[in-house]
Amino acid sequence: MVAPSAVLGIAAVALGLVLTPGPNMLYLVSRSVTQGRRAGLVSLLGVAAGFGVYLAAATAGLATVFVAVPAAYTVLKLAGAAYLLHLAWQAVRPGGVSVLAVRQLPVDPPRRLFTMGLVTNLLNPKIAVLYVSLLPQFVDPARGSVALQSLVLGATQIAVALSVNAAIVVFAGSLASFLAARPRWLRAQRWVVGGVLGALAVHLLTDRSRPAPA
Repeated sequence: MVAPSAVLGIAAVALGLVLTPGPNMLYLVSRSVTQGRRAGLVSLLGVAAGFGVYLAAATAGLATVFVAVPAAYTVLKLAGAAYLLHLAWQAVRPGGVSVLAVRQLPVDPPRRLFTMGLVTNLLNPKIAVLYVSLLPQFVDPARGSVALQSLVLGATQIAVALSVNAAIVVFAGSLASFLAARPRWLRAQRWVVGGVLGALAVHLLTDRSRPAPA
């Protein structure tokens, strides 16, 4: 049985992560603003599938693999940091466009929206580090099946993330319309997002923690 404190702990971590701008948020907001709420919700289904992949891997003991092969974990963090730096540059580069700016993009069919949501989540370094390094720390082998505890904790994270992301999808269009008449706010939003993504990348590069065995 999972300790209630562990459930609350992983829920708090999940809430903090989902409220921090990252690849999932950027993709869902951009699709919701440019193609509508339905497209955003279809994309969210792909993101949910990505969470399912990570949950299955965590239940199967993914962290143990990275404990056995530390170099693989290092490569994961470096790749994640590079991805975040790329997104940060896209946000602040000269001529860049805010993710909340209404603009024309090619209309993607539902299958592509789902696939892109899935791929975006699978490549999201925040989620990878969460499942590889953080989630195992809330598992207590003395309380029973490690796999079952991982399943419950992962399901808690997914419930929190999907609830918040669904709200983001629903209100993204309204927020974009509000900011459309306020270009200075849009510029400020670009720099805030870029700064947060850059800070996350630096944190990944300087973090010396190691995955805990599941």
